Amino acid sequence: MSIIVGLTGGIGAGKSQVAKVFATIGIPIFDADATAKTIMNTNESLAQQLIQHFGAATFKDGQIDRAHLASIVFSNPTKLSILNSLVHPLTIKAAAEWAAIQISPYVIKEAALFFESGSTQGVSKIIGVSAPLSLRIHRVMQRDKCGKQEVEKRMANQIDESIKMKLCDYVIVNDDQHLVLPQVLAIHEQILASL
Repeated sequence: MSIIVGLTGGIGAGKSQVAKVFATIGIPIFDADATAKTIMNTNESLAQQLIQHFGAATFKDGQIDRAHLASIVFSNPTKLSILNSLVHPLTIKAAAEWAAIQISPYVIKEAALFFESGSTQGVSKIIGVSAPLSLRIHRVMQRDKCGKQEVEKRMANQIDESIKMKLCDYVIVNDDQHLVLPQVLAIHEQILASL
């Protein structure tokens, strides 16, 4: 069984970009967000609970309608908490099962909400990805084709980045000024040395 190292950061910080760099040096990556989406689309019991809490429009053509769900949960903390309580335990279980069959010395579990969701259990170290707020907003607006207010609404549901980075064991600065690869390699060596 591989050691699980968390990879987190605020929306738009560039977690996926950093995960790809780890993948290129041979470290297996578990994408918690993509897995959660798959679970929502394939777990019949969960689907029924989602419909019960968020309405029939939660699914469109048999697939989760993320825009519909986001419009509800990102403006209602109680609804967001319900969604997280339904989806996070299943995602955490999937990550543990996946890590148990990996042969790498360590694996990366990429997730936006480690601290917010209490999913740090079973994680040995956490790497934070940091970027300036204005750059993060710009990246998300470009990626998701949405307005600044929509991005800020999503950000309001995450721990402030300065606090989040203090909770991490390592921090990678992804501000388009610092090269990511040397930072990843340095952390990779530190993790291997600590095993």
